[in-house]
Amino acid sequence: MLTPRHQALLMTLAGMTVGVAVFGIALAINGSGDDDKRATDVVTSQTTPSTTPRGDGLQADSLQFAAQTFGTNRAPVSADVPTTWRATHDGERPRFQDPSGVWQIRFDTRGSSKSPERQVSDRERSIKESQLSVLSRDNGTLIYTYVDGARGPRMGLSRWVPTAAGGDTAVEITVGGRPQDEAALRAVLERATHSLQVSEAGNRPS
Repeated sequence: MLTPRHQALLMTLAGMTVGVAVFGIALAINGSGDDDKRATDVVTSQTTPSTTPRGDGLQADSLQFAAQTFGTNRAPVSADVPTTWRATHDGERPRFQDPSGVWQIRFDTRGSSKSPERQVSDRERSIKESQLSVLSRDNGTLIYTYVDGARGPRMGLSRWVPTAAGGDTAVEITVGGRPQDEAALRAVLERATHSLQVSEAGNRPS
């Protein structure tokens, strides 16, 4: 039979056991909460990588053309330009530009006694754009790239069309856009060249 002293000792031991068990449960709960928080922190700190689609540039087969007349009343000139490009200048030095302002074609119909080859050399020396790179200077055509401070990389194609008699320049045609638009810019230049009509026989391109 247990004495009162033994009973008190057993009750003390039982109380200590319960206390240890409760403390262990509390630690487990708190530890689980920390793990959940760490797991949540890891998940919420992850970001989905963003992708920027690469532009394919102006497509030559997407262009449609229509004849435009400019120059002067006494010496009208006409050529085919893309239908959606609107005139921003007229007269002897007209300019046609797409609505976004990225692509354009301009003409200079005043003519010159300089040969197309001389025009190419003079234009190349006169360009003061940043990072100028001349890609071609053949057959009276200058093709080059540069970097514009506001618009970034640009490409220009300038052609001087000779008169029927040769030697002089009848019309200058310049097409502008971006390097990735090169195929379409060449198509615009070729279409304008082959459709060009100059009224005066002396300035008619050969």
